[in-house]
Amino acid sequence: MPGLSLLISGEPNLDLIPLLARELTELTCAVLDKQQQSTTVLIDFLPRTQWFIHNRSLAELGKDAFRLQVTITDETTTKDQKARFQREAYALLAERIGNLHSHSNVHLIDCRAGTYSYAGVTQEYRYQHPLA
Repeated sequence: MPGLSLLISGEPNLDLIPLLARELTELTCAVLDKQQQSTTVLIDFLPRTQWFIHNRSLAELGKDAFRLQVTITDETTTKDQKARFQREAYALLAERIGNLHSHSNVHLIDCRAGTYSYAGVTQEYRYQHPLA
């Protein structure tokens, strides 16, 4: 179950939210070999005046930024898949958001199967007890 959390600078863009949720889900499933029905996406916005890089706000810098965190179960994706995902997610968000500061980033978080769960059941348990 990948969980995506996307923070974007600026004011909420209600037209962009469903587009990015769909596109990031599709990218995650295609590149990281995940299932759409298990993918969650959270999208939030932070005013440029509250986002700082090297002690200067994005408002002052005249830039936008994003931080995408993707939680996945450890040992379920390869290094090549992760590298491709980072490149393609960055490119997608750069195109959709525009005017990005170079410190916008994609962070893949590998969680051990025994520490990552949904519906109260760990990924390790799901692996050991597959549904028939």
